[in-house]
Amino acid sequence: RDDKRMEAMRAALAFFAPEVTVLTFPAWDCLPYDRASPAHSVSAQRLATLHRLQATPDGPQLLVTTINALLQRVLTPFRIRESVRLFRPGMEIGRESLISLLRRQGYSRTDTVADAGEYAVRGSIFDIFPSGLDRGLRLDFFGDELEVLRLFDPNTQRSTGTLDEHLLLPASEALLDEETVKRFRGRYRELFGANATSDPLYQAVSDGRRLAGMEHWLPLFEERLVSLFDHLSAEDAMLIDSAALGAADERLSDIADYFHTRSDTTGSSPGSYRPLDSGALYLTREELDAQLGNWPIHRADMFSQPESATVIDFGFANSRDFAPERARGDNAYEAAARHLHSVARSGRKALIAAYSTGSRARITSILGEAAGPAPALAESWQEALGLAAKGKPVALVLPIETGFANAELEIVTEQDILGDRLVRRKKRRKDADAFLAELSALTPGDLVVHTDHGIGRYEGLQSIPVGNSPHDCVMLEYAGGDKLYIPVENLEVLSRYGSGEESVALDRLGGEAWQKRRSRLKERIREIAHELLKTAAARALRKAPVLATEESAYHQFADRFPWEETDDQERAIEDVLADLADGKPMDRLVCGDVGFGKT
Repeated sequence: RDDKRMEAMRAALAFFAPEVTVLTFPAWDCLPYDRASPAHSVSAQRLATLHRLQATPDGPQLLVTTINALLQRVLTPFRIRESVRLFRPGMEIGRESLISLLRRQGYSRTDTVADAGEYAVRGSIFDIFPSGLDRGLRLDFFGDELEVLRLFDPNTQRSTGTLDEHLLLPASEALLDEETVKRFRGRYRELFGANATSDPLYQAVSDGRRLAGMEHWLPLFEERLVSLFDHLSAEDAMLIDSAALGAADERLSDIADYFHTRSDTTGSSPGSYRPLDSGALYLTREELDAQLGNWPIHRADMFSQPESATVIDFGFANSRDFAPERARGDNAYEAAARHLHSVARSGRKALIAAYSTGSRARITSILGEAAGPAPALAESWQEALGLAAKGKPVALVLPIETGFANAELEIVTEQDILGDRLVRRKKRRKDADAFLAELSALTPGDLVVHTDHGIGRYEGLQSIPVGNSPHDCVMLEYAGGDKLYIPVENLEVLSRYGSGEESVALDRLGGEAWQKRRSRLKERIREIAHELLKTAAARALRKAPVLATEESAYHQFADRFPWEETDDQERAIEDVLADLADGKPMDRLVCGDVGFGKT
């Protein structure tokens, strides 16, 4: 139904059936009829999967996709095969020929390769971040001869190994060569008239340049497009989610709405958005139904149905939910530990699934203290089954939301114990006045940080026409000269860059380097948070002697204090006494300046 469920399915399949090759085919991560292109990483994944489907698999292979991706037309199998280029040491290719090839295939030239779809040239070395690889490819030439093919880490730029050969895939589905440019120009004029030749899109393609969002006119570049079904074999079996067809109707309705919105605002002036009819890039519902009729379809339904010649019941049900314990305020961990040991004693395999290694360590520690012994740890599904067969609960890292059970096993998830995961909304609104104060101190050329796009250069305030009225915007410049305009009412997404600016590189609009840096930092923060939670949970379960004060003796002692306590001192004393009487180990630090009465 969506990319989130597709990725969850891929991760689950990789865990439960590691012997199966799982391919994913995501939809574009931009809206229909958008002015933005799909991310390089998304296009790379799509093209890599389409190319893999052309080859005979070495073993079992499974393709996972979404209804949004299935509805979109794609390049033909022949076009995919002819657009690749094999590189191996000893071959010869001229420098300008290679640059021309990379440009045609949709790669963007940068100073340093950080994202998928980029390339850089440094003397006789070409660095490329190609489709289908999670690392960069480094081509080392001697003259026109390719001497060495190396892999490198885009984060450190260090080489990590060598390759005997590599099949280079395009970085974009919109390929720019002499034939596609000629075809686009003719069809664009035919559809939109001679006045449209002044449009930035028409001008850019005519010059062999790429323009953001040009993929939405993909049908004009290609002789014909096909569906994903045309890349499959007639022998392939197909499994479809029971809610997928309903999602298809919603998607087609959204596409129609976007098309009508664009059509209603299309003008005759150069630069107007001239949308293609939705049937040019997307399948109709009739086409989808006709394609589905060509394959034996298996439908996955979460609701129980009577078993028959066409219905197979796999015997699974939801696992134990600990919501009643949470509602009563009981210790859900103790209830979960007792339940898991009960399942294990009954002869079934008892397993607990955690979202991450850190949360697994925290949960197993707490379960062990609540009603030991602690669950064993397993790193694979087969190892988990083997350990669970010995009659002991087993904990594994498996990021699924709800557990399941059958006659042989039961998996309880972290969410079953704790309830729905708390997902905090991003704080979209900060004190705009604070940034306005910073803005007044900024000068053109200063660096600022956008929460979604990373580091850019502030170029000043600019008024741009929106509809029939001017609108004040902050203009930012990013790598490659790309401009981003932020309406003044959305300044909460900006903050001033706080470090030294001497060697700071601007981020690229639509790139992933900024998101990767944020992701690494978030992961580190998450690890620290897990450790803090683990410590707090362990402390909450420990007991300590209750040390209550004897009122008369305490007051006699306190009366000997020759000064009157300040409010802060009084509060610190009360907190410490409350800790001592709480029956839990105390962990408190009294802070204060020298000479201000800590003792």
